[in-house]
Amino acid sequence: MNFDFQAAMVLALSVTGVIWLIDIVMFKPRRERAAAALEAQGGEQAGAEKIAEVRKPHILVEYSRSFFPIILVVLALRSFLFEPFRIPSGSMMPTLLSGDFILVNKFDYGIRLPVLDTKIINVGEPKRGDITVFRYPEDPSVDYIKRIVGLPGDHIRYEDKILYINGERMDQQYLGEYVGVGAALGMTGASLRLEHLDGVDHQILVQNRRRIAEGEYVVPEGFYFAMGDNRDNSNDSRFWGPVPEKNLVGKAVMIWMSWDSAKGGVTWSRIGTRLD
Repeated sequence: MNFDFQAAMVLALSVTGVIWLIDIVMFKPRRERAAAALEAQGGEQAGAEKIAEVRKPHILVEYSRSFFPIILVVLALRSFLFEPFRIPSGSMMPTLLSGDFILVNKFDYGIRLPVLDTKIINVGEPKRGDITVFRYPEDPSVDYIKRIVGLPGDHIRYEDKILYINGERMDQQYLGEYVGVGAALGMTGASLRLEHLDGVDHQILVQNRRRIAEGEYVVPEGFYFAMGDNRDNSNDSRFWGPVPEKNLVGKAVMIWMSWDSAKGGVTWSRIGTRLD
């Protein structure tokens, strides 16, 4: 079962907000009246410490008042601007490695309400070549990351390791054999190529002796066709179809941390890498 951090944050914001509001409306006025009564009896006689004690809210209220603005800021940042994600697999190699931690720009694809994911402001749409995080169409509780190769209305054909869009071949340049290290060691020997994707140049991996998921597809309106850069090791739109626009989460923009579990350490050279 996947932990829904955003829903948990909304719940925490609601609980702390309600506790704080109830105190403001009901209990704080009572405390102020009690403190005023003590002061009327004689502040010095009643004692400043006693009056301060009467005015002091319950510890639960203090915690709620302290955490509410923090939770609000974190939720706003994650919901409308940037959200961190961890890459769990090698389906986007060589661009992204298992163990990379990325920042996803959620503003570029429109502002959506937390949890409900209803778009309230349309800012922009995915462009061909974008590395995009989306909710897996067959299980929306799972986040996937792939590269958008097909836009609404496109005719997509994948044949003999070559991608064709609307009948136009997306040329590839052979760069040599891929040499992986650490967690990427298993893909050593794969063909490393530079694909020219309608103006966006990016590296892909293919395994020449492995034929997988060839065919033709038409992208419906309101959907996007997504593929992994590790073409022969990616569960993507070739298998389960296009991604609905409503499932989009945001555009991956940067690697902010990279942990290689095979080496048991940080891959410092990848930190700060911009994603194109």
